[in-house]
Amino acid sequence: MNSLNSIVCEPFGQYGGKEIFKFKITNVHSNTIELLNYGAIVKSIMMPDNFGNRENIVLGFPTLEGYVKDQAYIGATVGRFANRINNAAFSIENNTYYLDKNDGKNNNHSGWAGFNNKVFDFIVEEDAVIFMLESQDGEGGFPGNLKTKIIYQWTDKNELKIDFWAEADEATPLNFTNHSYFNLSGCKEKIQHHNLKIEADKILESTEDYIPTGKIIDAGQYSFDGQKLGDVTKDAGLNTYYIFNKNKRDKNAVCELSDEKSGRIMRVYTSYPGVQLYTGDYLNSTIIGEHSKRYTSFDGLCLECQYFPDSPNHAHFPNTIFKSGQVYNETITYTFDIQKK
Repeated sequence: MNSLNSIVCEPFGQYGGKEIFKFKITNVHSNTIELLNYGAIVKSIMMPDNFGNRENIVLGFPTLEGYVKDQAYIGATVGRFANRINNAAFSIENNTYYLDKNDGKNNNHSGWAGFNNKVFDFIVEEDAVIFMLESQDGEGGFPGNLKTKIIYQWTDKNELKIDFWAEADEATPLNFTNHSYFNLSGCKEKIQHHNLKIEADKILESTEDYIPTGKIIDAGQYSFDGQKLGDVTKDAGLNTYYIFNKNKRDKNAVCELSDEKSGRIMRVYTSYPGVQLYTGDYLNSTIIGEHSKRYTSFDGLCLECQYFPDSPNHAHFPNTIFKSGQVYNETITYTFDIQKK
């Protein structure tokens, strides 16, 4: 329990005739996060650098308008199914389901049915904010009535814990993630200066439109073992799925992101089998963000822990078809620290 934490709720606007609220959680170190019930969004994470200066280390917007107009899923919860589904279609047994084609011929992040622009119900507990959403059978082409809970906790150890829970009354594909864009410099610099480590020797081979071919290949030149992001990407973009080494799951950090100038370090722990690294190449916001600028390419990167993309269409990928009444429960934890100079 985090009895020392305080959670403050205040109005943040209206969307679709529903009230939007901002939830600010402060821990014992006076470090804060802010959440929205619009998209179950992470709006801000305020952490000090090694000089004691607190800055927001995720991209976000000061007003609701920024999120409503955003096309990059900034800070959002992504569901029912994160990432891409080839040809916007999949089959369960003898039934084929057709989805919204919102990424060329493919479905990405569930199309118009995505949770990123939905208004969640909520419960505020002593140490958590719980967002709840019901998705109706057939919404966006997905089968089954779905009940979802996203549980956020901000601990006195500077841990942002996210629990994803869901249950449907028909077999349906499920794959949830958080789509925060991190910039540990407080957006003073582009993310190519960050150091990154991913505990993964394998990646999914993908086509030019980021659809897995089905092959699992060596990460090779795209391996990250603590080197600067730009040294690996050569200033190009990456949108690649990394498969975690099995001996590094659960109790060990599967990713570590750091910024030398600020001294900030972020470590990622998860129950998921892998992570989609997206370097924000297509960021192009029309609204001024939290950092007093319009976000552009490489202003932030995403470490989207999730199941394999397009898994309903690949029998040898980890299963993402959850049967009626089967409970979906996965976790992502981001921890933040300072490396003192």
